[in-house]
Amino acid sequence: MAKRILLALAALLLLLVAAVAVNTLRQGSRQLDVAPAPPLAVDEKAVADKLSAAIRLQTISSLDDPKLNAEEFRKLHALLQERFPRVHATLQREVVNGLSLLYTWKGTDSGAKPVAFMAHQDVVPIAPGTERNWQAAPFSGEQKDGYVWGRGAWDDKGNLIAQLEAVEMLLAAGFQPRQTVYIIAGADEEVGGQRGAVEIARMLQERKVRLDFVIDEGLVLTEGILPGIKAPAALVGVAEKGYVTVQLTVAAPPGHASMPPPPGTTAIARMGAALKRLDDEQFPPKLEGVARELFETLAPEMPGFQRVALSNLWLFRPLLESQLAKGPSTNAMLRTTTALTIVNAGNKSNVIPGQAEATLDYRILPGDSTEKVLQHVRAKAGPGFEVKAVGGSTEPTPVSSTAAASYYQMQRTLRAVFPGTLVAPALYIAGSDSHHFVPIADSIYRFSPVRVKPEDLGRLHGTNERIAIANLGELVRFYHQLLRNLNAPAP
Repeated sequence: MAKRILLALAALLLLLVAAVAVNTLRQGSRQLDVAPAPPLAVDEKAVADKLSAAIRLQTISSLDDPKLNAEEFRKLHALLQERFPRVHATLQREVVNGLSLLYTWKGTDSGAKPVAFMAHQDVVPIAPGTERNWQAAPFSGEQKDGYVWGRGAWDDKGNLIAQLEAVEMLLAAGFQPRQTVYIIAGADEEVGGQRGAVEIARMLQERKVRLDFVIDEGLVLTEGILPGIKAPAALVGVAEKGYVTVQLTVAAPPGHASMPPPPGTTAIARMGAALKRLDDEQFPPKLEGVARELFETLAPEMPGFQRVALSNLWLFRPLLESQLAKGPSTNAMLRTTTALTIVNAGNKSNVIPGQAEATLDYRILPGDSTEKVLQHVRAKAGPGFEVKAVGGSTEPTPVSSTAAASYYQMQRTLRAVFPGTLVAPALYIAGSDSHHFVPIADSIYRFSPVRVKPEDLGRLHGTNERIAIANLGELVRFYHQLLRNLNAPAP
């Protein structure tokens, strides 16, 4: 009997191994087979000079003061007019709310849905006291060691200059787009986009515009960042997380510190216990939706056990969820995240306070919602706590389909301009102006082909922001080729 049981178990194990092996081998590459794009001569030094000049203008935006640095923005507008004469002679330019820009390039096919290329003019400030840590002055636009240095080089003046350069070159060649092309350059993306992108989206909606797709800043061309992937990987953001800031308040009888109440009953103690529960019992990780499609797309390109596990989620999903949740970046792709950010209680060392407050930052996964977050916080905090959303909040965006023709064009362009690069859909965990266009766009892609290595991740909104001059030329080639591809839809 025991022998028969062992033989049966061995047979089952062999069947399991065989099923895993067959399922792994049948998962072929999902990458398009595309011929390299024809060589395109780009005057990279001239483009770098334009970006350097743009960086020298300190277009720092303000949430509360719409007029802050307005003259710097106007200087940027004048610079763009000077450096891109064909764009400004051919495209219609509208100035929205004084500082944001909307360019319209009329297409030849009035029945084709327009597209929108987005970038923003504004930048974040330099953290006080960090100026001396920069290898080049943060608003110098200095060119050295093959890079353009300064605030906005990556986020997001590099994209704006590259888009306009691509259009300038196409106009010089006599190119006309089949679809109407909008170029949208908000002036307040870094503070929410309410005066720029929101107003431009409203204007287009009033004009009955329905966009085929929007492309905006977001994810990048990663190099050496994804474990197991040696080739560059272009991660195209097909959805964007929402966010909500939650304020938690609890009251308890105040008193003199010399006569404390029983343990666990003060406002501070109750708040501490609630915050520990919220930190320990977060939303569960879920390898589904965009995250699942990302890893299933990349699985055939991975070595060894990584390929086996990701090709057989029916068996390895719990293990993968547990492992991926341990890394901050992969964890953010799998769940609605909880971040404890502010705690306030008490103002004197010998007084037990009667109230404690805490602020939590939630980044919401598609499929969850602001209301679901509030319900979760109420359940974990328990009775006696006031829970409310404060400040602005957004719901997660819809997920743009990778079966859409526009996504095919993104793949086609990336594989042609960057031969050997892997293309995969991914979740953008930060925010962009593009989410304001959800009501009028069929698809939204959050991507710019900025080459990013692990050591570059801290440069975004940080110290020593820069972009390689050669990479800046690649940005121009990408936008140039994408516009050309849109005129010749693939079957």
